[in-house]
Amino acid sequence: MGMYREQVLPRIINVACGLKMVEPLRRRACQGLHGEVIELGFGSGLNIPFYPGDVTAVTAIEPADVGWNLARKRVDAADVPIRRSGLDGQSLPLPEDSFDTALSTWTLCTIPDARRALGELRRVLKPGGTLHFVEHGLAPDERVRRWQHRLEPVQKRIFGGCHLTRPIVELLTDAGFSISEIDVFYEKGAPKFVGADSLGIAVAP
Repeated sequence: MGMYREQVLPRIINVACGLKMVEPLRRRACQGLHGEVIELGFGSGLNIPFYPGDVTAVTAIEPADVGWNLARKRVDAADVPIRRSGLDGQSLPLPEDSFDTALSTWTLCTIPDARRALGELRRVLKPGGTLHFVEHGLAPDERVRRWQHRLEPVQKRIFGGCHLTRPIVELLTDAGFSISEIDVFYEKGAPKFVGADSLGIAVAP
């Protein structure tokens, strides 16, 4: 699985997550980003076209070298400086109170310890800083949840540890964030078990 996870999976994610159908969700998640931004799970830089003009710099957290290499053209063409700083969202090599805003798009599902990663984001965000997110997780409907629990072992194996049943809002509030905006919905064109999304803004204390 090492070769698959390190070499093949980032390329699959680049294609699957780069579909036109999800671009409106990326645009919504990026609205309101400003100043110094930290992006968790930067991947191949698919959010770059949607950074608002108020963003002054981006610090990218991305574990996969292949993903970062796939992002090279987008990074070079970006209107703001983007630097890769850190491979592990669970342990950010950054000082506290460093960032104005943070971004996470379909990332919390794959981080082994999502609570720890959110604690790290809270630490490096300035007081009152905002985390802008769109994440898939535990569905609002019990019937879909049952399918998520059945399919999660297969999903984790094929998609690099991707969980289907993480309660996104609960994870954020347990980490000390307050939710200022939230929209829970099923992605159009996606199976409900993998397309139960939460999109919103969480505020650091």
